[in-house]
Amino acid sequence: MKLSRYFISFCLLLFSLCLVVPSFTADSPTVYKIPIHKEVEKGLYAFLERSIHDAEEAGAKAIIFEINTPGGFVDSAQKIADLLDSTSIQKIAYINSEALSAGAFLALHTDEIYMSPSGTIGAAAVIDSIGNTADEKANSAWKAKMINAAKLTGKDPKYAQAMADDQVDLPQYRAPVGKLLTLTSEEALEVGYSNGTVKSFGELLDKTNLTNAKVIETEETFMESVARFITHPIIVPILLSIASLGLIVELYSPGFGVAGTMGLISIGLFFFGHLVAGLAGYETLIIFVIGVLLIIAEFFLPGGISGILGAAAIIFSIILAGGNIVQMSIAVLIALTVAIVGMVIIMKFFGKKMKALNKIILSDATTTEQGYVSNENRVDLIGKVAITMTALRPSGTIRIDNERIDAVSDGSFVAKDKQVTIIKVEGSRIVVREVAEEEAT
Repeated sequence: MKLSRYFISFCLLLFSLCLVVPSFTADSPTVYKIPIHKEVEKGLYAFLERSIHDAEEAGAKAIIFEINTPGGFVDSAQKIADLLDSTSIQKIAYINSEALSAGAFLALHTDEIYMSPSGTIGAAAVIDSIGNTADEKANSAWKAKMINAAKLTGKDPKYAQAMADDQVDLPQYRAPVGKLLTLTSEEALEVGYSNGTVKSFGELLDKTNLTNAKVIETEETFMESVARFITHPIIVPILLSIASLGLIVELYSPGFGVAGTMGLISIGLFFFGHLVAGLAGYETLIIFVIGVLLIIAEFFLPGGISGILGAAAIIFSIILAGGNIVQMSIAVLIALTVAIVGMVIIMKFFGKKMKALNKIILSDATTTEQGYVSNENRVDLIGKVAITMTALRPSGTIRIDNERIDAVSDGSFVAKDKQVTIIKVEGSRIVVREVAEEEAT
């Protein structure tokens, strides 16, 4: 009797759970929820490419991009926009907080835009690396991209232009001449840049008729997160600077130490991040290894050509791995400058104060005071008289005490078998002057 009661209770519990937990039938659509957070940069592209590919493989009905970004880099934004345009799946942007600059550009490349009540979109001017507005050429190209993105989904392009151009006058939206346009959720809905304002992700599903959809949330893997950090345009020059400085210092060190280890770890992280992000292929690693082998061969081959080719191969592989040639060239230049300046500072200001650097820097000198002499210094010959064995024009050979010595005249021609006086000795250079006839007699 007790068993039957427990069985009935268990069945009722299962029935209640079925009522509470939403059921997904075979006809339930699949929706992928993909976050676009933090800065828009090269590492984000690899994550989005993988996520969109997974959605296509799963036959997803829609992809909802949850956007919360202050912006990012123009080249990365364009590459991601092309990726969004390439998929036929319905694309929905959910601006949960802000979609500024490159974030606004990406939102315009989706089919529908929904915003949270506190969401904003706009302020899409191009800023250079030091925080100033970019030149007219870069701004003009970016404005054209923003306008085309708005036209792509039938939106009024003047608002997209005002987001990128502070000369467009829209005072009713707090964007008079001199200010970029940033729309609130209400304003975006009013001008047609938003399809609706929702308070939660569940409300968004209701508004887009995806209430019973099976939602699959994608997240960055640990490797993708590391790759995004490593491939950031600010981190790349730092890694390359540590690598170049560490490896240069290691050249002055006996054996292999901390500097060389740091250099290898930095260059390894650089290639690892760019490989995971999909920016570099294994061919870049092959070129890098060839460059290293050529530099090693330089220790055994004369001429210096092998070392030059090796250095060129290493620099070329690093630039090729970055994807953006101009950006990577600047990063390499910064790294080389830091390495050179760093070595000069270490040797000039800290070499004598830090005992640990005595193992790194070669401080011995082969001076005459320490007993090192490259040639015998014949200062004892000064004032002695010799006979020229050959004519001095101005160099030749003289004889003194049956010893043949190479010498030069003080500038004048001296014939053979003439008496000369040794007037100066500079290392191996012996200078003589012809003795006048009356003095010789």
